[in-house]
Amino acid sequence: MAKHGKKYTEALKQVDKSKSYTAEEAVELLKKVDYAKFDATVEVAINLDVDPKQADQQIRGAIVLPNGTGKTQKVIVFAEGQQAKDAEAAGADVVGSDDLVEKIQDGWLDFDVAVATPPMMAKVGRLGRVLGPKGLMPNPKTGTVTMDVTKAVNDIKAGQVTYRVDPNGLIHAPIGKMSFDTNKIVENFNSFYDTIAKARPASLKGNYIVSVNMTSTFGPGLKINA
Repeated sequence: MAKHGKKYTEALKQVDKSKSYTAEEAVELLKKVDYAKFDATVEVAINLDVDPKQADQQIRGAIVLPNGTGKTQKVIVFAEGQQAKDAEAAGADVVGSDDLVEKIQDGWLDFDVAVATPPMMAKVGRLGRVLGPKGLMPNPKTGTVTMDVTKAVNDIKAGQVTYRVDPNGLIHAPIGKMSFDTNKIVENFNSFYDTIAKARPASLKGNYIVSVNMTSTFGPGLKINA
């Protein structure tokens, strides 16, 4: 068993383990027991009864949260010509083509999200072994392979969250910061939960969403009655 510090133990004492909290109750409790010395991130974890090995059960996508995440994402764009100009105008942090591919091959990974136009994917594909394991590979399902780079950059900067079910059927996502008003975190939670609920595979029988939990950096996990 992992040992927790006194502050975590004290916070845990205020959690009713037998209770399923509403999203609003959970946020209020997390704020009450928050002891982080920085603006902690609020996260949601949804446990799905899916088999990620099945193609139609690989729940994956992206959503722009109504109130953002509180974090400014560093975005790079693989593009040429007009799309490169559009990406720069939209506020992309780094825009390039072969030069950007080479820079990453040399070990540079100082970014959060990578966007690419479809024609660039032949070149970007060479970075699969580097970007794939880190979850940074552009993908059409998350809106990061597109000719509309302006929308992609704007969405990411506005607080877009990408999600992908892991091998254990879990989906994790940040839904705001502790400094957010409670109602804004709840709005973000509802938006994310609804998105996952609507992604239920048509072939799936029985339960889909098994459980929902909310937590914060260093904070206890709370069961949500969603």
